[in-house]
Amino acid sequence: MKPNVKVIVIGGTITMTPQKSGGIAPSLTGEDLISAIPQLVEIATVDVITPFLVPGASLTFEQMSRVAVLIKASAHGNVDGVVIAQGTDTIDETAFLLDLVVGAGDPTLVVTGAMRGATAPGADGHANIVSAITVAASARARGLGTLVVLNDEVHAACFVQKMDTGLPSAFMSPGIGPIGSVSEGRFRLHTKPAISRPKTLDRLAAAPVAIVKTGLGDDGRLLDVLPELGFRGAIIEATGAGHVPQQIVERLAKLVEYMPVVLATRVPAGPVFNASHGFPGSEMDLIGRGLIPAGLLPPHKARLLLACLVGSDLSLDEIKAQFRVFA
Repeated sequence: MKPNVKVIVIGGTITMTPQKSGGIAPSLTGEDLISAIPQLVEIATVDVITPFLVPGASLTFEQMSRVAVLIKASAHGNVDGVVIAQGTDTIDETAFLLDLVVGAGDPTLVVTGAMRGATAPGADGHANIVSAITVAASARARGLGTLVVLNDEVHAACFVQKMDTGLPSAFMSPGIGPIGSVSEGRFRLHTKPAISRPKTLDRLAAAPVAIVKTGLGDDGRLLDVLPELGFRGAIIEATGAGHVPQQIVERLAKLVEYMPVVLATRVPAGPVFNASHGFPGSEMDLIGRGLIPAGLLPPHKARLLLACLVGSDLSLDEIKAQFRVFA
């Protein structure tokens, strides 16, 4: 018997066609996409829904909470896998966000999209849907967590990032690489993610968390206003292995008194260090002052995790434990 795969289409370039006003915008429904790929009947029994159509950059926590509910409901409907088709601007964020709430008992979750509009020469949407459904339907994908599938490559949600603005090969997992691929109609698993998944959250309850990028000559004045602006957490996008200008250290020490502050790095590959550098503004200095190292998480994913943890009213010790998973 063929596997059952549910496809949830929520917009993005994969659904975009030219508009009279110029440019492309979301317009194709899930039914439009699936009906144009007749060979899908050989892979799985596919059920498709289109709860909404928006560009990837405009997705909200509330909308992703709706998607999470749909995924969890599929666990009670004899569904083997779920594919989300959306805009590539935020695939690396939404896949990671959904991975926080998708548990071991839920169907395999795969997120995909397209780098080229549906009517563009060499449009990649149909091929990506075929590959995504192939992975979602495969028993080899069970227990791997949320996966991102584009360009016939399979990435773990916690590692993948969008690394190019236009190429079909835009998605990479810096320093790690894809965990698998799709070829000859099969999902080929090359390696399993070495890190454990964080504790599964009951729901996506997000608190406002700021990302503050530091760099040469920064005096950190933005840090002083975060509490009064209503932020309940902050991600510091540091340089190198987790280093900031010496002149902002005292401001960071004061900010820690108001909210959890996570130390991430702007460097695409490699973790935030813990115990190598000892100068003012180094990772040892900042961790000693109460900042939480983000480990392998890039700043934008660290923001999502902290937002959900604070929104779930977890204690500071519990927040630190969740980030240690990515160390």
